[in-house]
Amino acid sequence: MPDQNASNDPSEDPTSRREKENTSGTAGDEGVLAPPRAPRNDRLAALAETAKNYARAARANNTRRAYDADWRHFSSWLRRQGFSQLPPDPQTVGLYLAACADGGVHAGARNIGGVSAGARNIGAGHGAEPTSVATLERRLSGICWHYRQLGDPLDSRDRHISTVLAGIRRQHGRPPVQKQAIFADELLAMLGVLDMDLRGLRDRAILAIGFAGGLRRSEITGLDRGPEQTEDGTGWIEILDGGVLLTINGKTGWREVEIGRGSRPETCPIALLETWMRLGRIARGPLFRRVAKKNAGVAAERLTDKHVARLVQKCVLKAGVRGDLPEGERKRAFAGHSLRAGLASSAQIEEAHVQKHLGHASAEMTRRYQRKRDRFKVNLTKAAGL
Repeated sequence: MPDQNASNDPSEDPTSRREKENTSGTAGDEGVLAPPRAPRNDRLAALAETAKNYARAARANNTRRAYDADWRHFSSWLRRQGFSQLPPDPQTVGLYLAACADGGVHAGARNIGGVSAGARNIGAGHGAEPTSVATLERRLSGICWHYRQLGDPLDSRDRHISTVLAGIRRQHGRPPVQKQAIFADELLAMLGVLDMDLRGLRDRAILAIGFAGGLRRSEITGLDRGPEQTEDGTGWIEILDGGVLLTINGKTGWREVEIGRGSRPETCPIALLETWMRLGRIARGPLFRRVAKKNAGVAAERLTDKHVARLVQKCVLKAGVRGDLPEGERKRAFAGHSLRAGLASSAQIEEAHVQKHLGHASAEMTRRYQRKRDRFKVNLTKAAGL
């Protein structure tokens, strides 16, 4: 499949030429919804823009960013091998998956496996760390999604793709690596290492609400002060006498999360949240925002979900959580999901209540989060009479 994108043949069909030009960059939502001709009036133009916005909202921001990165990675590999993006070729995609699984694709490489550009020996040598099965599956999803946006779908069930991926799963598949859970006593130690300035008050509220709500990091930073206040918000809060009610549009759809008041103001999630809102003057819009240098004020823009992961890792190190591990290993062991896993493992209540609180579709998923559960509570060996 030699690259035909550089053709300057004047006899080439204009439609074909436009199609090739469209493949030079990242496929976007606009390409899928572009009308066949220019809108005839302002009303149709506004309607087309509205349709584009709905198309963008079909995927979460994190998913879109990941798919865009996957497409850039795949496109870069195609260019280095002299392959064209269109039409989608399942055999070429199978080669790409095999190269990634074998550790032969890395940023900046001129060819697979670190081989010279002239050799083009696919799969020879190792130029990078092997890509995990989970990452490969996501990359394939991103590639298929972008091809659909270009109007030329790729069938991931094609034997050149499915058979290669099945072999990769069989040879390289590993159990998922879970982040360490943060338990209540560890959370208290982490709260204690934060300063009492504006930034510290905000971060205390983030940790406490994230833990007590069992929230994903994107759900924490996506909260607004009230409903329908921002376009990028994914939920909002309502302060009540007994606690706070969170209405969240999460990974599994809309759900309500109730967080009750704690026993002490210095550790109560609601008290910490109210303190942040009062001193940060958060009356409307994003709940958790960037604080200016030297605590000079609170900005209008929302924090990214990466802040939660960095905050957890920073506090884990400062508080000495799992001090028996080397610093680098501790940093890799904890992230934003540690708060969610910590609540699931710490709450001594019926499993069904934890499942509802976390928004899990199955009890099995909830059990994966419970790091301290009694795995042998149901003992089939004894039940069978042995």
